[in-house]
Amino acid sequence: MPLYDYKCADCGPFDVWRKMAEVTTPLSCPSCGVIATRVFTAPNISLSTGSLSRMSSSLEPRLVKRQGEPATPIAQSPTGGRPWMIGHAAKRL
Repeated sequence: MPLYDYKCADCGPFDVWRKMAEVTTPLSCPSCGVIATRVFTAPNISLSTGSLSRMSSSLEPRLVKRQGEPATPIAQSPTGGRPWMIGHAAKRL
């Protein structure tokens, strides 16, 4: 259940734990019984040290360096042609 902030015109602000389905139902002040108005506030998001370091490191892309030259593919033809394609064979029979 979320914690909602309300403000009574006579008594001042107070907090109430309510179900999300009950948020549209009017709420009376626990002290004087007058209908209170809901106060919209920013959500309380807890950011620990670990989450802040993950967020700061995710702002820039990670640089990946290649280790040497890539290996040649196994299926590459020694003549440079494509023998599996009829029109591109290096030697015709």
